[in-house]
Amino acid sequence: MSFSVDNIILILAVLLTIGVLTAKFSSRLGLPSLVFFIVVGMVLSNYIYFDNAKLAQLFGIIALVIIIFDGGLQTKWVDVRRILVPSSMLATIGVFITTIIIGLFAKFILDLTWLEGLLFGAIVGSTDAAAVFAVLGNKNIRKKLTSTLEAESGTNDPMAVFLTVTIIHLIGQPDTSFIELVLRFFWEMGFGLAAGLLFGKLAVWTINKINLDSSGLYPVLSLAFAILTYSLTTFAHASGLLAVYVMAVIVGNSDLTFRHSIIRFNEGFAWMMQILMFILLGLLVFPNQLLGIVWEGLLLSVILMIVARPIGVFISMFVSKFSIKEKLFISWAGLRGAVPIVLATYPMLAGLENSQLIFNVVFFVVLTSALLQGATITPLANKLNLSESKKNSLNHTLELISIGKTNNEMIELEVGEGANVSGKELKDIELPNDALITAVIRDEKLHTPRGDTNIFSGDTLYILVSKKNREKIKAIFQGEIVESAGNFD
Repeated sequence: MSFSVDNIILILAVLLTIGVLTAKFSSRLGLPSLVFFIVVGMVLSNYIYFDNAKLAQLFGIIALVIIIFDGGLQTKWVDVRRILVPSSMLATIGVFITTIIIGLFAKFILDLTWLEGLLFGAIVGSTDAAAVFAVLGNKNIRKKLTSTLEAESGTNDPMAVFLTVTIIHLIGQPDTSFIELVLRFFWEMGFGLAAGLLFGKLAVWTINKINLDSSGLYPVLSLAFAILTYSLTTFAHASGLLAVYVMAVIVGNSDLTFRHSIIRFNEGFAWMMQILMFILLGLLVFPNQLLGIVWEGLLLSVILMIVARPIGVFISMFVSKFSIKEKLFISWAGLRGAVPIVLATYPMLAGLENSQLIFNVVFFVVLTSALLQGATITPLANKLNLSESKKNSLNHTLELISIGKTNNEMIELEVGEGANVSGKELKDIELPNDALITAVIRDEKLHTPRGDTNIFSGDTLYILVSKKNREKIKAIFQGEIVESAGNFD
C-alpha cells in the first residue's frame, strides 16, 4: 500500500493521539502502556507493510537514548547511592546468569545451536528502562525497591548489548579468544562510565554558563549532549547507553539553569519516542507468525519469569541486605520491553539463519512479560506488604518563564536544617538587592511572602535572583551565611 506525504503525516498524528489515549487508559487498567502501543502496531501491520529492520533498529536506539536520558534526569542520587551495589550486581551478574539459564532452555525448546540459544538469552536477559520507569513511576511501592529496579534497568542495557554483539561475533568468528572478550567488556564498561562522568560535568558547566536567546533552547542543548555522549562513546567502541545514563544522573542532580524546562521537555519527548518506538516495533511483527510459536513463547516466558530471573536475582543479591520478600518482588518486577525487541533486530541484520524465529519469540516473551508481570506488580507488592501508605509526589509546581536576555532567573530551593535564617522573619534576613522571594511553600500550601513572614527549615522557596548571586542565596537558605553577606551586589 502506497501513501502520500500528507497521508503519512495524518497517520503520524493519529498514532500519537492513540498513544496518548492508550497511556491514559493503561494506568487505569494497571497495564504498561507499551502493551497498547505494541498492539496498535500489530493491528496496523495488517494494513501497512513494514519489514525494514535496519530503520527500526536506528529509530529504536535513538528512542532508547532519549528514554534513558529522561530516566537518568529524574533519578535522585541520594536514593540510588544507597542501592548502588545491589543494582550494579543485578545489572551485570544478574543479567549474565539469566542469559545462561534461559539460553540453555531456548537451545532445546527452539531447536537452536548452543550459541544461538545463548544469543536468545542475551537478548531477553535485561530489564527495560522504558517499561520499568513507566510502570513503577506512579506506584506506592517502597522507595528502596523502586530505586533498585530503576537503577538496574537504566544500567543493565549495556550488559545485554555487549552479550548480544559478542555472541553474534562468536557465531561468525568462533576462534575469538576469551581474553579478548574480557578486555573488550572492561573497556566498554569502564570507558562508558568515564565518558558519562566527563560529558555530565561538561553538560552542566555549558548549560549554566551559556546565555542563549530563548529558554526553549536549553532543553534542546541538554538533549544534544545526550546524543553526543552516546555517539562519541560508541565511536570509541564503548557502551554509549551506560554513558548516557551516567551523564543524565549527573545533570539531573546538579544545580541547573532552567532545570524545570529541561526535565519537562525531555519527559514529554521521551513519551513521544516511546509511543512511536513501540508502534514501529509492533509493525515488524505479523500476528499470523506468532501463532506458530505460541507454546514455545509461553514456555520460555514462564521459565524466564519464575526460573531464570529469580535465580539471577537471588545469586547476584546473595550478600545484600534485602529480605526474601523484597528479592521475590524484584524478581517478578523485572519487566521486558523495547530493549529486547531492538536487540532482536541485530541477528536479522547479521543475516543469521534463525533470526526471524528468534525475533518472533522475543516479541512474544516481551508481550507476555508486560501483560502478566506489569498487571500484577501492585497486587504482589500489597500481598508481600511492600507498599507504602502514600505515594510521595510533588504537589506544587511553578512554570518558569524566560526573562529575555537578562541575567536573572527563578530558582527553587528548600530551606536547609542548618540554615541560620530558620525561624527569622523575611525583613530580618539580609538578601542581595536583586533578590525577590516570590513564593513560600509550607505544608503543601502556598504562602504569599511579606516582611513579617517567618521562614522555617523545610520550606520551599521560589526566588528571583541574578545568576551571579545564586550561590550566595543558596548559602543563606541552605547553610551558614557567607562572610560577605553584607556586601551583596
